[in-house]
Amino acid sequence: MKILKFGGTSVGAPARMKAVYELIKSDEPEIVVLSAVAGTTNTLVEISQALHAKDTAKANAIIDGLEEKYGIFVDELYKADDYKTKGKQLVKSHFDFIRAFTIDLFTANEEKAVLAQGELISTALFYYMLEEDGYPAVLLPALDFMRIDENSEPDMPYIAQNLAAELAKHPNNKLFITQGFICRNTFGEIDNLKRGGSDYTASLVGAAINAEEIQIWTDIDGMHNNDPRIVGKTYPIAELSFDEAAELAYFGAKILHPSSVLPAQLKNIPVRLLNTMQPDAHGTVIKAHTDGHSIKAVAAKDGITTIKIKSTRMLLAYGFLRRVFEIFERYRTSIDMITTSEVAVAVTIDNDQYLEPILTELKEFCSVETETNQSIICVVGDFVGEKTGYAARVFDALKDVPIHMISYGASQHNITLLIDSGNKKNALLALNEGIFGLVPEMA
Repeated sequence: MKILKFGGTSVGAPARMKAVYELIKSDEPEIVVLSAVAGTTNTLVEISQALHAKDTAKANAIIDGLEEKYGIFVDELYKADDYKTKGKQLVKSHFDFIRAFTIDLFTANEEKAVLAQGELISTALFYYMLEEDGYPAVLLPALDFMRIDENSEPDMPYIAQNLAAELAKHPNNKLFITQGFICRNTFGEIDNLKRGGSDYTASLVGAAINAEEIQIWTDIDGMHNNDPRIVGKTYPIAELSFDEAAELAYFGAKILHPSSVLPAQLKNIPVRLLNTMQPDAHGTVIKAHTDGHSIKAVAAKDGITTIKIKSTRMLLAYGFLRRVFEIFERYRTSIDMITTSEVAVAVTIDNDQYLEPILTELKEFCSVETETNQSIICVVGDFVGEKTGYAARVFDALKDVPIHMISYGASQHNITLLIDSGNKKNALLALNEGIFGLVPEMA
């Protein structure tokens, strides 16, 4: 069985939904994972913010506007009047649910239920489209099998057991439609896998059933060698290893959710990144091993804060780093990069939610400095075969860009550099030319 995930832009208009329908027609068994229609989740966040602020007038106005858009969507999606009516009734029931919170209690738990409506609507509308055309399919509620544990991590034994039970109810069916992103928590409440979680859902579902392949369909033809939003000349990478893809996803490649690589990697399930707008394009295949050793791609991650920790007592003081890392652990704040010397440590974080209490605790036993507006540049590839030369190419390309930190050697798959965010564009352009030989076009 294959898993096919389609993102918000892939189902963002009636014509796009119909194009997805053509892509999933197959004699092979498939589970199709859908995101919310493009823009819906952002609008649901706006509604939630208004409800938290108790601005019911604003919330109602946004709700009415979004419901109106879905009314137009339904009119264009279906041919028959009875399916247009059926679709509008479905939309109304979901928006009545959301609207009820304008006159009732609204907390973080209710917000998660509101955010789930986008996927519930898109999958039901898509299922009705198949039903209208007489194409056999089953709408498989993700809330019946997707669950996270008390640490907000996927409960894989539960997912595998309950998904198998749901599939067993329909032994003669080959096509299943389900929601990405949404799940339940250990209390049975509606929850989610955070933004970008539909990719994660697809990977978790694939791992749970030992799928043949996981396909992630978006609006770009695979993972590119550089950021196409910043660098004009880029190209899709034909093959990546799981480790390479994980590094790129974590350090800024937006096409793939960072968490979605590991479940597939653990079960050795190939992941294929494809483009709904260009379905014949090869895309990118992510698998255990790839041919050749080279620099594959560059990615950048913004919003980085550097924390420089210095202590004259650090020299030969065992336990110092443990004490430092325990503070970050207590505040559930991940460290991206780390460099050390005899008397100093520098770390970077991409989440400054608990920055102040972290700094307060660190200052109890060392001096601390911070720098903001930093970016991490990650150069990814399989460097084992190139014993010499690749690092020189990277640093030669960046000879005119000030570098604040370098992380190299911990992995055979990346060289990570820290620079000021203001230098990011120049750095990406320089690497594109210096590593890949792609000279930027003159304006």
